[in-house]
Amino acid sequence: MIALITRLARAEEEAWLAVLRDAMPLETILPIATLTEAQRAEVEIAIVADPDPADLRRLPSLRWIHSLWAGVERLVGELSDLERPIVRLVDPELARTMAEAVLAWTLYLSRDMPAYASQQRVHLWQQRPYRPATELRIGLLGLGALGSAAAGLLQAAGFTVSGWARSPKAIAGVESHAGAEGLRTLLAKADIVVCLLPLTAETKGLLDAGAFAGMRRGASLINFGRGRIVETAALLAALDQGHLSHAVLDVFEAEPLATDSPLWDHPKVTVLPHISAPTNPKTAAAVVAGNIATYRRTGAIPQAVNRDRGY
Repeated sequence: MIALITRLARAEEEAWLAVLRDAMPLETILPIATLTEAQRAEVEIAIVADPDPADLRRLPSLRWIHSLWAGVERLVGELSDLERPIVRLVDPELARTMAEAVLAWTLYLSRDMPAYASQQRVHLWQQRPYRPATELRIGLLGLGALGSAAAGLLQAAGFTVSGWARSPKAIAGVESHAGAEGLRTLLAKADIVVCLLPLTAETKGLLDAGAFAGMRRGASLINFGRGRIVETAALLAALDQGHLSHAVLDVFEAEPLATDSPLWDHPKVTVLPHISAPTNPKTAAAVVAGNIATYRRTGAIPQAVNRDRGY
């Protein structure tokens, strides 16, 4: 017996239920709201998407939790007292989709699309100097599955790529940095900084006034990680002062972004509604099904989130 636990809209939850059942025809998967007390007592695995923690605590035989999302910081925080392994979604399709978005929005900045959009609004016909990709350095914050995939596409497009991670990484053609000094080095050299980091105690507020001051004058930021990694007031100050040229933001401290947020109308900010790497239900369900099949066959729970690190 597997419980599906979400706080999604009913239609979205039903769509997930259908695709999960298609991927695991031999499993019984039921929404938590439909389970009897006897059925809840049989549940060993919960598949979750933004679950109500109280629902998970109603499963006395629960052994582990599989998230349908790659980001699990909220889940870890809300389930700090529930000592059950949490397995996050690691889907190669998600990495490919994110890499595609990183390349697309890097090109958006490198080809001066924000400036051309501004010129169109005032009916200005003016060509801007072309900057070839080979003359630009992209700094990736985060060199896990997402960062590695993004680095490959950026290099194929001609960009020079450097990266920063919690610990040193070896990726062909990528200048790798780690630690506080490594972060300062990367920020000082990059023309465009792309944040793909998870939200942890160490990354919260990582991109603050000091970090922005350490970036090259005229550099840009893309944040596809988590909103709370960036200190919004410090970012706006760096943009207003002309130290940074533009920011593409897909994640925010609170979502949806408040209608009165100054980010909406700032001329140097592009606001995206958290669309950089949407989860593909079919490929995600296949990953979940594979993990559960391995567990059924071997009894081994897939690699779980390190709660101290937060991912």
